[in-house]
Amino acid sequence: MAGQAIRFEDGAGYERMMGVWSRLAGQIFLDWLAPAPGLQWVDVGCGNGAFTELIVERCAPTEVQGIDPSEAQLAFARTRPASRLAQFQLGDAMALPFPADRFDAAVMALVLVFVPDPAKGVREMVRVVRADGTVAAYMWDMLGGGFPPEPILAELRAMGVTPAGPPQLAASRMEALRDLWTGAGLEAVETREITVERTFADFEDFWTTNLNSPSIKATLATMALGDADKLKERVRDRLPADASGRITRSGRANAVKGRLPM
Repeated sequence: MAGQAIRFEDGAGYERMMGVWSRLAGQIFLDWLAPAPGLQWVDVGCGNGAFTELIVERCAPTEVQGIDPSEAQLAFARTRPASRLAQFQLGDAMALPFPADRFDAAVMALVLVFVPDPAKGVREMVRVVRADGTVAAYMWDMLGGGFPPEPILAELRAMGVTPAGPPQLAASRMEALRDLWTGAGLEAVETREITVERTFADFEDFWTTNLNSPSIKATLATMALGDADKLKERVRDRLPADASGRITRSGRANAVKGRLPM
């Protein structure tokens, strides 16, 4: 993938394309974190609030702050039931608008590869978390084939097209996550894989859902109409359907967590 800037500006489109995946992986991620109730959280790169809502629903927090650079995404997040507790504001992952030692937990859900300087983003999470607090993230294994729309990207590459993509793909690797967390001074660093599945009603459901991906949309916009149609048929041939025409896809994420020293 090319290291191009990718911006998510359509909250509803993101919900259909990635919000569902985010919650599927996020449930396993939160079970793994096993946080105590009553914590103060910051969700960095909260997007349209898909994961933020999970925190509110499952973790009994006393406060959740969601930070994202897209006002359109935040506007969607504010329509969620989670907004009864969670607050959403514009912000930069590399310069969080909070003082030091502000939260008990800082999380990034499917965000880290979009941060221009991942190490700086992790250091910012560490800065705003109190001693013995938790810093954690999960990210699709972008280089290992774990990204749910990988069949489309694989066929693009086979056609000699370099898909648009986020700038820091290497940060999705498990070793990279561990190095980022230990390099930021976190202790008790652990990693794990998270694998989830999602079923689409048919191929058209899979295809149109993934057209909400800014990277795929941007790549298709550069292709001739005939090539775009050829891509669609190549992806169709690649994906087996069951007797009812449904298509089941898996996604695999790498997750990491660590604790600030006392």
